[in-house]
Amino acid sequence: MNKKGSQNLAVEADSCPLCSENSQLFRIFRKKRYLTCSNCYSVFLHPDHFLTPKEEEDRYLKHNHDVENPDYQNFVLPLVELVTKRFSLTHKGLDFGAGKGPIVSKLLSDKDFSIKQFDLYFWNDHHVLEETYDYIVCSEVIEHFRNPLEEFTKLRKLLKEGGALYCMTSIFDESIDFEKWYYKDDPTHVFFYHTKALEWIRDNFQYKEVQIDKNLISFIT
Repeated sequence: MNKKGSQNLAVEADSCPLCSENSQLFRIFRKKRYLTCSNCYSVFLHPDHFLTPKEEEDRYLKHNHDVENPDYQNFVLPLVELVTKRFSLTHKGLDFGAGKGPIVSKLLSDKDFSIKQFDLYFWNDHHVLEETYDYIVCSEVIEHFRNPLEEFTKLRKLLKEGGALYCMTSIFDESIDFEKWYYKDDPTHVFFYHTKALEWIRDNFQYKEVQIDKNLISFIT
């Protein structure tokens, strides 16, 4: 991994919140420490810099996610198309981390697909998590996971065999100029996945395959 800018800085002992392997300091940017995993190569924010739950909720409330906005709809349309190509109206879906404006649910519901919502702040009905689903959609969600191991464990249990987990997130790689990378600037974005991390999720949660197409990730059971 590129450690430019981290010379002569002490090594952090924190383990990776995804694969639990050792991590080390990757970068200090605007007084925030970012670590990198020696195994899955992901980059993540040190927990000392996490927002409080109230600060996080306030941040989400400021998001302008109007489900009728055509730009917003076009942004998530590739994710919706992944679902409609593989599944039918008889299948059950979950929009996990649906947010204030559950745009994926709206677009699929418009096509008569059956999909429920869960969100820690806006759709916090834990009965939804007592069911299982043919497909789960996480649109710009997994980068918010403070404990990705716990969250991906939960998602795998919610998914039926033969199902699929679809995620949308910006993937980190060594070619990215981290200091100029816009994706880290949202204070609620705390974990950035390398392709090695996505492969680790595939192998450790018994997915048959992971398909990566730019910012679209498909985990297939």
